[in-house]
Amino acid sequence: MANLVAATKGNLMAAKKSYDLSKLGFELLDRKRNILVREMMTLIERAEEIQNTIDETYSKAFTMLRKANIALGVCNELSQAVPVEDGLNLSFRSVMGVEIPIINFKENIYSGVPFGLYDSNSDLDKAYSCFREVRRLTVNLAEVETSVYVLANAIKKTQKRANALKNIMIPKFESTIKSITDALEEKEREEFSRLKVIKKSKE
Repeated sequence: MANLVAATKGNLMAAKKSYDLSKLGFELLDRKRNILVREMMTLIERAEEIQNTIDETYSKAFTMLRKANIALGVCNELSQAVPVEDGLNLSFRSVMGVEIPIINFKENIYSGVPFGLYDSNSDLDKAYSCFREVRRLTVNLAEVETSVYVLANAIKKTQKRANALKNIMIPKFESTIKSITDALEEKEREEFSRLKVIKKSKE
């Protein structure tokens, strides 16, 4: 494509400008990609920690629930007293132009055990507290894992654009600049030779 561009100083200046912009664009995209990768790796580590805590808390919760079921019988009726939570709100934060979700969870004002002390025991109370903690952690995990997914897609797109600049656009402009420069230098040599011939003929 370089040989289709007319060998003029104007085209040479335009090609150099486009080349400089492409290099700057690649550097910015590469920097953006590195920042997004660091952010994603931090979130992946956080997700692993949260998942491990959820697993441990779930295990403890079911152990307490089994004990409560043995002591009280199956706790279906008591479970109906647990209030429905609907305090989830979604907002966003920006990381290098990528919108990362923030899930805000506002629990019910009533934070105590929702069933009477006469009908329950300490094992059921502990199971309820553990499940509440699991719910809170699950909200955090959903936020982190969704953020990782969004960042992974953004990194993929950024890498694709950076590769296009590095492997296609920048070499294209380099070739165009070389082609025009060579053509202009050849014209200058021809003009110099022509002037020498004219000068000799006049002498």
